[in-house]
Amino acid sequence: MQIIMTKFNKTLLYGSIALFSVSSCTKQLELKPVSSISTTSFWKTENDATGALYGMYARFTNVTATYLFIWGESRSQDMKASTGVDYTNTRNFDNSLDATAAGPDWSTLYTVVNDANGILKNVPNVKFANPANQNRILAEAHTMRAYLYFVLVRTWGAVPIVTDPASGYNPSVIYKERSPVADVFALIKKDIDSAIALFPDNSFITGRNRWSKPGADALKGDVYLWTGKVLGGGASDFTTALNALTEIGSSDVALLSDFTSIFDYSNKGNKEIIMASNFKEYESGSETFMANMYVYSGLPANISPGTRDSLGVLGGDNYWTLTSDTRSRFSDDDLRKRASYIDVYAADPVTGLYTNYFATVQRKFDGMIDNGIRHFFDDVVIYRYADVLLLKAEAENALNQDPSAEMNAVRARAFGSNFASHTFVNGTQEVNDSLILNERLLELLYEGKRWWDILRFNKGDELIPYFKTNPGSEYKFIWPLSLNILSLEPKTVQNPGY
Repeated sequence: MQIIMTKFNKTLLYGSIALFSVSSCTKQLELKPVSSISTTSFWKTENDATGALYGMYARFTNVTATYLFIWGESRSQDMKASTGVDYTNTRNFDNSLDATAAGPDWSTLYTVVNDANGILKNVPNVKFANPANQNRILAEAHTMRAYLYFVLVRTWGAVPIVTDPASGYNPSVIYKERSPVADVFALIKKDIDSAIALFPDNSFITGRNRWSKPGADALKGDVYLWTGKVLGGGASDFTTALNALTEIGSSDVALLSDFTSIFDYSNKGNKEIIMASNFKEYESGSETFMANMYVYSGLPANISPGTRDSLGVLGGDNYWTLTSDTRSRFSDDDLRKRASYIDVYAADPVTGLYTNYFATVQRKFDGMIDNGIRHFFDDVVIYRYADVLLLKAEAENALNQDPSAEMNAVRARAFGSNFASHTFVNGTQEVNDSLILNERLLELLYEGKRWWDILRFNKGDELIPYFKTNPGSEYKFIWPLSLNILSLEPKTVQNPGY
């Protein structure tokens, strides 16, 4: 996913505008930067605007295919390196990042920010037959930019604020100093409010893979919970979050009765999904990160027949697996356990019992089978209704309200006929917080939430082994800037401690 520097787009760290016809999204997209001349001649028709929107979502898959999981979950140490060798990400898992091994940098995020900036600058000047369609496109771009900056600010702290599209070589646009965290959140909140005002209704686009008003409300709740807890916004922010999250319940959303069916390749865009990044065979540039957590053909010959049948067609590489601590948090009667992962055991040569642990294989996003080959083209879920209910429970608890209704809605599905033994009972604010955070792990495992959840609840020193054994390392809650970014961006400086 390297960005090619051209004469006219010399340092496209913040992305390039690629132009698409409406029909181009039926084929694999070729993302090519365009010159300022072609950009000037482009924004003429409604089809131009729609094509630019599709281009924005197409490049968003470069963010979601792997990077979003790495930024949002890999460092929480609910995972570790498995039987394969994945030198690239080992330092994410063990929190030994530095400038030379800094994880994925922010260039892919700013590429999509630039797409949103181009839409927000140019679409108001395009004539639409129906102004509601114009407003929806603008609303989606505002929401996308807000979401991307939310990822940026939680990952690196202070980041450059870029709101003008980069076109040609213009250092005053491309080279930016990092803006304070408060300023970044001010932009995020402004974008969210603009989006909510512009969405013409509460509906979803078919597939639920584009931003909607319920999606913007979910983002708003997430953002205000973060600023309420991490930045001291307190009760005012918690109230704003709760109101936004409550509003989602009036849209066409529901908890599916079967947890497994939420993630089925054949059931994309179901009523639990609020926003997902779309992947399809023959259209996506690459398979998702879930390929790293399935299993290849090197299974031991002596695993149980039942396990082999459950895994079905093999595929991917089992580079990443769950820690024993994470696995121990699931009770055997939690239906999410079997739906999320399966432990592979080989037979002990002496006893013949299946007790020799080999690996853990994720089953939540197990892709699709085509011509006997497993492909990992599941959508990457950004928000779904169970996530919203747990965020709502968190906001309620922060306001000293009873979060039982939301917690028990999630648990009732998770435990089915055994729910009576797992009913949530309102307790102290501290106890409730601990239970809500743990419920989010059980419900949202593999969905790129855990690292940010732990930081939002201020539990990094308590729940992440590295920080428990390395006091004084809290500076690592913010990621380092890579040497690549530091060399390309002369006005940026490294985060303290690195």
